[in-house]
Amino acid sequence: MKYLKTALLVWALSVGTAFAGPQGFALHDTPQPVINVRFETEDGSRGDMEDFRGKVILVNVWATWCVPCREEMPTLDALQAELGGDRFEVVALSIDRAGSPVVRRFYDEIGVNNLKMYVDKTMLSMTALRTVGLPTTILIDAQGRELGRLVGPAEWDDPEMVSFLRGFIE
Repeated sequence: MKYLKTALLVWALSVGTAFAGPQGFALHDTPQPVINVRFETEDGSRGDMEDFRGKVILVNVWATWCVPCREEMPTLDALQAELGGDRFEVVALSIDRAGSPVVRRFYDEIGVNNLKMYVDKTMLSMTALRTVGLPTTILIDAQGRELGRLVGPAEWDDPEMVSFLRGFIE
């Protein structure tokens, strides 16, 4: 754990990050560019990050085999229920190589009702988004720039977190 914290601190300092948000959410001093990551939706159609231009998004890179990811998913679903709409969306981006069927089973198993399904079976999004572990959650503004991130699980429906994120939407 000590090495992970050190690695995260080195990464944060290298990209000009100031720790400012709840639950360890790290905000950048200035917005950072984001590579246009590609994914598939549940119906097999292809999409990419450009599809969300004009909307603030919270991209959560996760997998069904990741225990902390599984535990935080209900809170992401609740966050989408509370804040989701024309101006904000939680983008739960699964990196499961088995694709949509395994993600659908998981969503059904835990009762995810508000999140759409986005899957990157290639796992290339992990490199493109500079993830160092799962889950990694990235806040992206309406212009497609990274505002900050949180590495590790969080309680996304916590009132302080909801208020924090609402400030970027309004």
